[in-house]
Amino acid sequence: MQNEDILVVMQKDLERALAKPEKNRRWAMLIDLRKCVGCHACTVGCVSENKLPPKMYYRPVHEYEQGKYPKVSRTFLPRPCMQCDKPPCVAACPVKGKEGATWKEAAGLNAGVVMINYEQCIGCGACVPACPYDARTMDEGHFHGEGTPANQKYETMASYEYGKQWPRSGKNLPVGTARKCHFCVHRLAAGQLPTCITTCIGRSGYFGDENDPQSLIAQVKKTNKIQVLKPGKKTEPRVYYVATEKLEVLYGK
Repeated sequence: MQNEDILVVMQKDLERALAKPEKNRRWAMLIDLRKCVGCHACTVGCVSENKLPPKMYYRPVHEYEQGKYPKVSRTFLPRPCMQCDKPPCVAACPVKGKEGATWKEAAGLNAGVVMINYEQCIGCGACVPACPYDARTMDEGHFHGEGTPANQKYETMASYEYGKQWPRSGKNLPVGTARKCHFCVHRLAAGQLPTCITTCIGRSGYFGDENDPQSLIAQVKKTNKIQVLKPGKKTEPRVYYVATEKLEVLYGK
């Protein structure tokens, strides 16, 4: 195991997690900021995987500078959806009920992931400011090729979020809806790790079943001091961080 790339280890962890009863599984992500080099490969990989329109990023990487010359340091902070166990975005959504527009998945492969039903979303945008982490964005229907002779084929090809095909042409869904990171649930269904994890050149990201003590994410979490963003909001995120600085200093309480 010591000679294996951590992606190989996490892939084995994932396969083991998928084989166990879903009620015993808890998906989580951990990001070691000490290893993040700010290359934005995770951002680009996510944009490509989900065919995201301009100015929409499920996995932005923010940069923070601390100190004064000559003692200056810079921290890179990848910030996906926190998949909160107490998500304020869900509480803010006016479309309630069994077929609501957004919810915290309670069972099945995607248990623990905050989901969006594009077909039920009314585009009110109430969930966007409700998220303390700015993880939600409204899809305004723009294309990267706007202002050029033609939009490229890759922009109009279907994306496969939430296990469905979403052809991006005209005003078809998900144009007009709220969108966000979903831990690449379509990839989990295919037995694959989230794209942001696999594209990280510094291997700073960890993903898996934190209920499995043998999993790499559980071991890293156990042997390091873990932080979450904005603990004062009491949203109980499933995205954890390892950092040399206090994240409250960078990103608030």
